[in-house]
Amino acid sequence: MKRIERIEQMEQKLDLLVSALQNLEDALDQYDAIQEDVRLLADYLGSREWKSDLAADEAGKLPDNLKCGVLSEDGIWNALERNRELVERMKAKDSLNE
Repeated sequence: MKRIERIEQMEQKLDLLVSALQNLEDALDQYDAIQEDVRLLADYLGSREWKSDLAADEAGKLPDNLKCGVLSEDGIWNALERNRELVERMKAKDSLNE
């Protein structure tokens, strides 16, 4: 019985690993697909266009129902910083596997 239990436990662990790997692959594919958007967002922050858009918002020239979190300097900066931290985390994990 001990052997059967061990095999069942290891089979569960394998199933978890396979599922986690698939989820990670899917997430990395999605992440890779938006890297041009990340670059564009980084370029937008602090640009002439961003400053003009922010001034328009502050002057009340934008619709009240317009989602404009992108005009929050902290919002973009925090997202870009989080992106950088995740890249560093992935690099650190990769170096452990070398």
